Amino acid sequence: MKLRLLNIFIPLMVGVVLSATDFVRAGEQGWPQWRGPDRTGVSSETGLLESWPKGGPKRLWLFRDAGIGYSSFSVVDDRLYTLGARGDKEYIIAVNVTSGEEAWATEVGGLLTNNWGDGPRGTPTVDGSRVYAMGGRGNLLCVNAADGETIWQRTMEELGGSVPDWGFTESVLVDGDSVVCTPGGKNGALAKLDKKTGAVVWQSKDFTSAAQYPSMIPAENQGVRQYIQVTMKSVVGIAAADGKLLWQVEFPGSTAVIPTPLFRDGTAYVTSGYGAGCKLIQLDAQQKAKEIYANKKMKNHHGGVVLVGDYVYGYSDGVGWACQEFKTGDLVWNDKTKLNKGSLTCADGRLYCLEEKSGTVGLLEASPKGYKEHGRFTLEPLTKLRKPSGGIWAHPVVADGKLYLRDQELLFCYDVGAK
Repeated sequence: MKLRLLNIFIPLMVGVVLSATDFVRAGEQGWPQWRGPDRTGVSSETGLLESWPKGGPKRLWLFRDAGIGYSSFSVVDDRLYTLGARGDKEYIIAVNVTSGEEAWATEVGGLLTNNWGDGPRGTPTVDGSRVYAMGGRGNLLCVNAADGETIWQRTMEELGGSVPDWGFTESVLVDGDSVVCTPGGKNGALAKLDKKTGAVVWQSKDFTSAAQYPSMIPAENQGVRQYIQVTMKSVVGIAAADGKLLWQVEFPGSTAVIPTPLFRDGTAYVTSGYGAGCKLIQLDAQQKAKEIYANKKMKNHHGGVVLVGDYVYGYSDGVGWACQEFKTGDLVWNDKTKLNKGSLTCADGRLYCLEEKSGTVGLLEASPKGYKEHGRFTLEPLTKLRKPSGGIWAHPVVADGKLYLRDQELLFCYDVGAK
């Protein structure tokens, strides 16, 4: 059902070495999916403000009807795409990035309800003239980017999955001619669908774990394309060609596993909160996996981590904002006195860090030399619809000189381009 609405009314977010042709780099075509063109959370965009004036960058507009939920954003050309719940339904919502006005809204399905906050968690994926998005109850839609018209839809239940405790949070991956998702369950934890029709290409029948909350990443290792995903007990590599399990390494989670993994030069990095810690895994030419290190110096709950140069940055439970050496796992610096727990993205050598309780946004250097801040401001107004147990959990996005932030139904756009 497509709706043209202008003003109507879990904690889990929300989820590579790739060839140059796999994705268009940020700054060339915006931010087309969760964590950007290559799913690293790091933009190649330059020409941004190196520091902010007192009170922060200029706010360009505030959209007040994004619906409740924790979805982040995709931004391509003049459109921003997100998910939100209005009443008892969830919607894909498109907003004009110049005017801040709604372009269209399309119903995804019924409302996910949760003590930590109702509504969808995943981020839409834009692929050419189409948008793909999954609601909190596992309804996956493919719609026209221009007008929101539904092309096809599937449910994770049809693929053998069931709704996880805090809902489906995955931001689905479009890879070549296919869209890949994680229904979980006995039919195969991962499923590859034809992106034009939604028909099943394969399911990972030799890996049948229940779905957790990360969004997978694509990777190339020694010429073998694969999808790296994390569940409650394992990190796996699934062959893109046929869905076979290439490798599997134990990574025991607790309560929930959420952050998106990282991949570089044949090594996969994973982290999780609830005391799980982090792990680096080396893959060889035969796709055999070996643990390089495992420690608790980075315990990232759901705000995500980014790899900039040779260092991983993010918020680690009990440690604060931290810089960790990627290859060794050593903690380089940490600080928990200046900015509290939250999510981040990186652009033009700066970390954009969003504090989850207060809505304070800090601009930090992405540097192993220590915590150095170059400005901050606090979102205003804040929503009155967020449940007390919830937080400001939608990850920040920087695209085409603009910073996008969200607190439930309130969607903010700031000018962070250098003059």
